[in-house]
Amino acid sequence: MTRRRKKLSDEDKELWSRVAATTKPLHPARPKKTEVAFSVPKPPKVTNPRLPIEHFDVGARAPTHKPPNSLASDPADHLRGQPVHMDRKTHGKMTRGKLQPEGRIDLHGKTLAQAHPALIRFILNAQSEGKRLVLVITGKGKHRDEPGPIPVKNGVLRHQVPQWLHQPPLLGCVLQITPAHQRHGGTGAYYVYLRRDR
Repeated sequence: MTRRRKKLSDEDKELWSRVAATTKPLHPARPKKTEVAFSVPKPPKVTNPRLPIEHFDVGARAPTHKPPNSLASDPADHLRGQPVHMDRKTHGKMTRGKLQPEGRIDLHGKTLAQAHPALIRFILNAQSEGKRLVLVITGKGKHRDEPGPIPVKNGVLRHQVPQWLHQPPLLGCVLQITPAHQRHGGTGAYYVYLRRDR
């Protein structure tokens, strides 16, 4: 059974508009959606559509070497720039590997927690025994292929040992630090010239 719809008369429409004007809507009117016209930018005109392609051989491998990280400068370069605090003639002989170290310590493979007290003990004992030139071997550091976004510094001991030698309690014992000559370990070792024990 269908329901017939009555058409409202003009009086009914007027009455309804007066009643509707006195009421407060339950839900505020939503703003009408305005259509935004999207414009796609035109690609720039390419004068030469061919890009330069580097020469390659089919089946050749890409270079696998990683660029060295630059977290810290090489400590050997920093030490070479230090002023000379000892006799220049002796310093020249030492840097050329002409002087034989009177003692040596190998920190290779040790952790920082193991290496620091061992270095302190070795330097203090060497000075008390009257030794002047000792060799501290740190190793060059392994090139690790660490996954992750943060690069890992290679040769932690190689970077840390010069700092330890410039801090108490070793600061008063050490006169000069230089990278070792190739015959004594090169960049993986340091000559430490000690002050006389008084």
